[in-house]
Amino acid sequence: MPQLAQRPSFLIHSTLLLLVLSCCLQACSPKQETSEPVRSVKLLTVGSSNLNVQGEYAAEVRARVESRLSFRVGGKILARQAEAGLRFQNGQVLAEVDVQDYALAAQAAQAQVIGARSQRDLAAADFKRYEALLAQNFISAAELERRSATLKAAQATLDQALAQAQSQTNQVGYAKLLATTSGVVTGVEAEPGQVVSAGQPVIRFAHDGPRDAVFAVPEHVVSYLKMGQKMTVTVGNTSQSFQGHVREIGASADPATRTFTVKLGLDKAESLPLGMTLNVSAPQLAGSQTDVIKVPTSALRQEANQTTVWVYDPQTGTVLSQAVQVATADGNDVVVSAGLKPGQQIVSAGVHVLSPGQKVTVYNAAPLATPVAK
Repeated sequence: MPQLAQRPSFLIHSTLLLLVLSCCLQACSPKQETSEPVRSVKLLTVGSSNLNVQGEYAAEVRARVESRLSFRVGGKILARQAEAGLRFQNGQVLAEVDVQDYALAAQAAQAQVIGARSQRDLAAADFKRYEALLAQNFISAAELERRSATLKAAQATLDQALAQAQSQTNQVGYAKLLATTSGVVTGVEAEPGQVVSAGQPVIRFAHDGPRDAVFAVPEHVVSYLKMGQKMTVTVGNTSQSFQGHVREIGASADPATRTFTVKLGLDKAESLPLGMTLNVSAPQLAGSQTDVIKVPTSALRQEANQTTVWVYDPQTGTVLSQAVQVATADGNDVVVSAGLKPGQQIVSAGVHVLSPGQKVTVYNAAPLATPVAK
């Protein structure tokens, strides 16, 4: 019985001893290094191609001159004859403001003219009388000079009153907004009953005459446009066409679309209605850049402050990081201006899971099985 009681205790001590020996052996054995996995990548051979510069653009017909008309005096708009789309001839009234205050000011100016003229006439009669007295030696020359100075002052006062009256009369005329040439109203920015200030735009007015085709081009095209460059425009799907020349190129890009506005002066196109859509054809722009290196955007990665790609080394089977300089975009590709040469192989997908010097295998898509003819 005592031997049976001691057997479980012996087994427990033996088990603990084996565990301790196993831990010691594991601690003394050398640590095995885990090898970095070999990844499969898709490669792209760098080559030169042409930059696809689109040579057709959608344009809109606009007037060469479009004015934002405003009153030269402030006031409350009493009437507005102009409506969007209506045509007006030179001198026709577009809108009117309240003229009552300006009419009263003009009446006051005319009253000042009458008073100043009376003073001038009185001074002139006085001067003539003293001039006759001087001829008879009844007065001195100094007295006549004083009368002459009084006459000149009265004449100056009259001239000032006349100018003030003319100014007030002009103010009355400015209360009517007139068309300065023939054209069409393209927009209205004020309504009857609204109080406007002098110079505040009220009506947008497109002048009759030359027409422009206005369109937008991307950043990589604007540098190839030149002032005076000839282009052809067609009206919709018809065969009607007009010749034009580049007369204005936007100095800065639109902050939202990053495109530049181009105005094409049209020849003999006065009959085209405003707002019509045109197709601008510029075949001389197509393929204007040749032998450029283009790579897909999926091959690019950002490393610090520079753009890089993975270049494959076929001798070692590894990839190396190469900095590149991107010039512009062309659809889903980018144009690389520096950093790559034709014939190099770069990784085109999965660039964010690689590291410098990592071994890779080239992924080759399995060919499609050819169906067996029965």
